[in-house]
Amino acid sequence: MTTDSADAAGTLPDSTHVGRVALRVGSLDATVPFYRDVVGLDVVRDDDSGEARLLADGEELVVLVEDPDTPERPRDAAGLFHLAVRVPDRAALADALTRIRTHGNLTGASDHVVSEALYLRDPEGNGVEIYRDRPREEWRETAAGQLDIRTLPLDLDDLAAAAESDTRDADRAPPGTDIGHVHLEVTDLDRALDFYVDDLGFTLENDEYDGAAFVAAGGYHHHLGLNTWNRRTAQRGDHRGLAWYELVVPDEGSLSALSDRLTAAGEPVEETEHGLSVTDPAGIEVRIRVE
Repeated sequence: MTTDSADAAGTLPDSTHVGRVALRVGSLDATVPFYRDVVGLDVVRDDDSGEARLLADGEELVVLVEDPDTPERPRDAAGLFHLAVRVPDRAALADALTRIRTHGNLTGASDHVVSEALYLRDPEGNGVEIYRDRPREEWRETAAGQLDIRTLPLDLDDLAAAAESDTRDADRAPPGTDIGHVHLEVTDLDRALDFYVDDLGFTLENDEYDGAAFVAAGGYHHHLGLNTWNRRTAQRGDHRGLAWYELVVPDEGSLSALSDRLTAAGEPVEETEHGLSVTDPAGIEVRIRVE
């Protein structure tokens, strides 16, 4: 059964997905080349506003907001663990590996059973994942009935052999690239789940990792990761790093139902020009808009 609008049970529509992610950075000059040359995104830069918009096939994925006077993120502050750029197939992930080996610094690589992922950090220390999903028919459940998400070694030589750069521009992220999920560092996992599952309407997909949980809409493996691994105890504040991220719902009815549900749960909801804004228990701003 699909839920293409927010239903009475309080779940998000199946087609809900992550939209843009905004990062506050100290220098566009230092940060933009990473997202252009390593991640493979196109850049539209506006030095008057101090912003750079990063796109794939015309779709805006990341917003960089330059503020050199903003302090670095404190070690105890909640915020971004990583933003995850999803590419449409294994050949595109192999091309990303080539770009990383040429221009970047790979910090990790994992086979998560549901996906294959490469990990790195941008010049300001923000975590970035580039990944591709395995087909849904290959996903499995754990003995506890949750989606089987594991962290296994990824064979990089086998991945590199999947490159098909002769058929497309390997320097650019291909059409179909988007933000697949966002992984957050929160201050309290139980409170985060109360907000994202009970109030916002995501479904818990896996909480079998110690200190982490993964939630999603529509049976996806996760639109949000939530963890307390680094023992962040302070709310996200006015510093560099994650500024906000977006969730996108399919229609105005879904947006209205979500606003009503959040308000009934006692969450302060702000109406904005483009939709809604709400702050999670770790102080992270969530912007919600219609597709």
